[in-house]
Amino acid sequence: MKVTIVGAGAVGASCAEYIAIKDFASEVVLLDIKEGVAEGKAMDLMQTASLNGFDTRITGSTSDYSKTAGSHIAVVTSGIPRKPGMTREELIGINAGIVKDVVSNLIRHSPEVIVIVVSNPMDTMTYLTHKATGLPKNRIIGMGGALDSARFKYRLSEALACPASDVDGMVIGGHSDTGMVPLTRLAARNSVPVTEFLSEERLKQVAEDTKVGGATLTKLLGTSAWYAPGAAVSALVQAIACDQKKMFPCSALLDGEYGLNDICIGVPVILGKNGIEKIVEIGLDDAEKAKLQESAEGVKKVNALL
Repeated sequence: MKVTIVGAGAVGASCAEYIAIKDFASEVVLLDIKEGVAEGKAMDLMQTASLNGFDTRITGSTSDYSKTAGSHIAVVTSGIPRKPGMTREELIGINAGIVKDVVSNLIRHSPEVIVIVVSNPMDTMTYLTHKATGLPKNRIIGMGGALDSARFKYRLSEALACPASDVDGMVIGGHSDTGMVPLTRLAARNSVPVTEFLSEERLKQVAEDTKVGGATLTKLLGTSAWYAPGAAVSALVQAIACDQKKMFPCSALLDGEYGLNDICIGVPVILGKNGIEKIVEIGLDDAEKAKLQESAEGVKKVNALL
């Protein structure tokens, strides 16, 4: 199983590290436009192989897409990251051109590749990938919901004062500070609804903290986060590579599901060897439906800027 990661910045390198440590891929290719960066990070990571006990081969390349040939899965992290005070949407002008060029090069060398889009604004970049390539919709996946849900579970575990492994929760909707829809009603601690433990006011705070999770980290770090995004991507890659049939909220092209059409937005999907194997429609209450619709309108406004 060969995996390509385009963009050897902090997110791309973290993703490569997590994939290698999990040891399910035979090869990971890091590619970047900056001379020597991908090669250097690949070498650095390979020097951890004996220490971390993995056999995955990591190689780096500067802009040579021929090295990505035969990739089963490709992760697109390329583009400029957020700076403090920036919204994900403000990146569209620069990142749209980058993503379009990257994906066309990937498909030229790996026509059967499954593409995972990380670049922001993620839902719009996922939609652009669909429109630019015409690939079957199961083979283009936006990462955002998996990361947002991990942040939601972190905030829930914080509020509950319990291990994150005790908590289950999901965020749907757009991957933006205003578009996320944390499903607090459905969140649980070991199958017990979190509403049994937390007040409505506390849950609202958890939801708000989740929605600004990326902005909070950007303010603290001076740039976008990378550990959790890298881990989220690696989880999606593993679910596909190992045909795990796991459910994640991901940005998927909708064709009537949830009453939405011609839009990529975060909804629960089953991931397996074919990419998105099923879009799962869960029962939402009226308030959740309204929030998802509002989120979709926001995504469509950004899409209109393409």
